[in-house]
Amino acid sequence: MVGSFIFVPILLLMIVNVLSFSHKSKLHNILFGFGLLTALAQIALVLWPNKNFWQLTANYQFNVIKFNLAADNLTLVMLLAIGLVGLIALIVARGLINDVDQEYNFTNLWFIALTGMNGLVLATDIFSLYVFIEITAVASFILIALTKERDALEGAFKYVIFSSFATVLMLAAIALLVFFAGDTSFAAIANAIKANPGNSLILMGLILYLLSVFIKSGLIPFHGWLPDAYSAAPAITSIFIAGIVTKVVGIYPLIRFVQLTGTLADPLRNILLLVGGTSIVIAALSALGQTNFKRLLAYSSISQMGYIVLGLAAGSALGLAGAILHIFNHAVFKSLLFINAAAVEKQTGTLDIDKMGGLAEKMPYTGATSAIASLSTAGIPPLSGFWSKLLIIIALWNAQLYFYATVAVLASLLTLGYMLTLQRKVFFGQLENAFYETKEAGWQLVLPSLLLAGIILGLGLGFPWLINTWLIPIGKIL
Repeated sequence: MVGSFIFVPILLLMIVNVLSFSHKSKLHNILFGFGLLTALAQIALVLWPNKNFWQLTANYQFNVIKFNLAADNLTLVMLLAIGLVGLIALIVARGLINDVDQEYNFTNLWFIALTGMNGLVLATDIFSLYVFIEITAVASFILIALTKERDALEGAFKYVIFSSFATVLMLAAIALLVFFAGDTSFAAIANAIKANPGNSLILMGLILYLLSVFIKSGLIPFHGWLPDAYSAAPAITSIFIAGIVTKVVGIYPLIRFVQLTGTLADPLRNILLLVGGTSIVIAALSALGQTNFKRLLAYSSISQMGYIVLGLAAGSALGLAGAILHIFNHAVFKSLLFINAAAVEKQTGTLDIDKMGGLAEKMPYTGATSAIASLSTAGIPPLSGFWSKLLIIIALWNAQLYFYATVAVLASLLTLGYMLTLQRKVFFGQLENAFYETKEAGWQLVLPSLLLAGIILGLGLGFPWLINTWLIPIGKIL
């Protein structure tokens, strides 16, 4: 039953935390093992689905609180991305966190975030969606401040402030939409929107909802929290949040918004186009001027999420398919790049790319996988990032949005520029004297890097199979 994606992680978390051992390391090893099994099971259930399992929907009620769960093709992709990045994060945490208490706390928060994200993508009503967003957000606040260092606390505080404002907007949007729909379900709200075309209060509710998810996504001009949170957070938190959390709590609700509204009205489409196009260009230009490895990747994330928004704004099955594929691609190559950043920081003690150079000689696996992820980010064929960007650009062109299609193409050149600059400064050129004794990162970082690089290559080369088995069915949910 689909409810197991929510209740199993919470149940395992509760079981482990009521156990008592003289050494916390033993307790954490059990929790870590449960985490690996949970993530692997989630991946396996998506890749090799059991029809009887996936055909079921679930309805739960606790006193006056009730929520419904269901899975469609979009949910499958999101669950796969959550499971994959979650698995990678757990493994990498073993190589990055040396303090047992800190790693134990991370794994506990990982379970809470996993529960929130799974519930979010399975929810079929707008209030349940909001509740699971907040569960995930609370876990994210603490993960950013995990080390209790000043910069991390500042980044978490900014996230709290922006997220709180987004929460107010979302609750106001829910109130307006439910007032007309009489129910919180997506289906009821969609029917209310169709039955009241041009209603100013419904339009206001939709705009408030849009603004809330823009803030959660960190899209420009609502991005004030994201670069600080990504760059100041502990390395493992950056991997987890940048890899999947932001996309689940921000971009996924935006996709459901497009489903709710059906054919986008001009005001709503124009908002999506403006925010998406601005995010792509401004964030790419901002990335060009960054010297901090993680901060550059943070701005890159904003730019890449702008592509997803443009794909949704195209208002077609092709645009939606491209957006979904780019969500998954971004989860893979951005997780990989943040692992590379973590490996470099761990082995060199710095994230300042101006102080680096020639590290590929000492860290060949990190250098090679970083190059693959960078080229995929820029949309270079035949890597996976090329195909999702191509679908989005074609969808924009077919929708006669020629200006935004051109912006998407030209911005890819900016992306290639800052990603090649990153590679040149960090991994190529003359090896700096300070790094002659540098060694490759441990297997906990190298193995996940190779796995993610393999996925980028595999998806790129296997795109014809992918579009027939995944993207065409996904496009039918629009």
